[in-house]
Amino acid sequence: MTDDDTTPETEDDGALPSAPADTTPPKDTRAGFVALIGVPNAGKSTLLNSLVGTKVSIVSRKVQTTRALVRGIAMEGSAQIVLVDTPGIFAPKRRLDRAMVTSAWSGAADADAVCLLIDARKGVDEEVDAILNRMPELKRPKYLVLNKIDLMPREKLLALAAALHERVPFERIFMISALTGDGVDDLRRELATRMPPSPWLYPEDQVSDAPLRMLAAEITREKIYDRLHEELPYSSTVETDQWQVRPDGSVRIEQTIFVERESQRKIVLGKGGQTIKAIGQAARIDIAEAAEAKVHLFLFVKVRENWADDPERYREMGLEFPRG
Repeated sequence: MTDDDTTPETEDDGALPSAPADTTPPKDTRAGFVALIGVPNAGKSTLLNSLVGTKVSIVSRKVQTTRALVRGIAMEGSAQIVLVDTPGIFAPKRRLDRAMVTSAWSGAADADAVCLLIDARKGVDEEVDAILNRMPELKRPKYLVLNKIDLMPREKLLALAAALHERVPFERIFMISALTGDGVDDLRRELATRMPPSPWLYPEDQVSDAPLRMLAAEITREKIYDRLHEELPYSSTVETDQWQVRPDGSVRIEQTIFVERESQRKIVLGKGGQTIKAIGQAARIDIAEAAEAKVHLFLFVKVRENWADDPERYREMGLEFPRG
């Protein structure tokens, strides 16, 4: 949250930086897509960020924070791995839920390989069981990734891995900690071998195909959940309304946080505006890192009743609007 000024500004689309024009990929390159699927809070976003080496997907204690297919791009030797962090798969109850689950299975079906991520501490619950039942439908190489192994005894991990492999014939099983990075390098190397021969699909130094406008909105949404995950229902969204690059290279960003009720707006604002100020300060730091520029962030909170039933909101999130 910074003071505004009257310096003339130019409009920029907030696209991620591309590689220099003279960058020449090595010979015998590979490139393809890997879908990360699992139930909410299995750690998919954390794993995606760990594989890529930087933040491309939001991480929150609140479940179902990934709403659309987020693509992160990891490099391993001459292979480019385009990672699709799908929304968590769960029993859908609302229209938005149905759109997210449909998006997740669609992303898995279109990938060159699929990683099923399971929280090893929780094991197989009803939602994981439902995913396992549908795994044979995916005619792609399938990997089992047991996450949070640092919190589990080894003998229980081995028993869980054996039971899961008996249900679904996985190519390989990886035991990792997405948070600490333990085992992630081995997984990245294996996925690289699965990528088909192909020119790289993105410049070598690009880490995501999401425009910075969208990533900035997702970062702010993450900070909202970090601050208010128990107080604010799963009914808020963030839109980047303005992205202006100033002559000094800094960026002026205006974002609107939409909630469904006036009572939620007051929660986001907080007493004397302290909550929205804290959210803005935290978001500005991460957005500046992603944009590689100084950021002037201005947040507004508005009530938009039943936004989750508006087809336009779904298009902005990259989801298909479910009818009925």
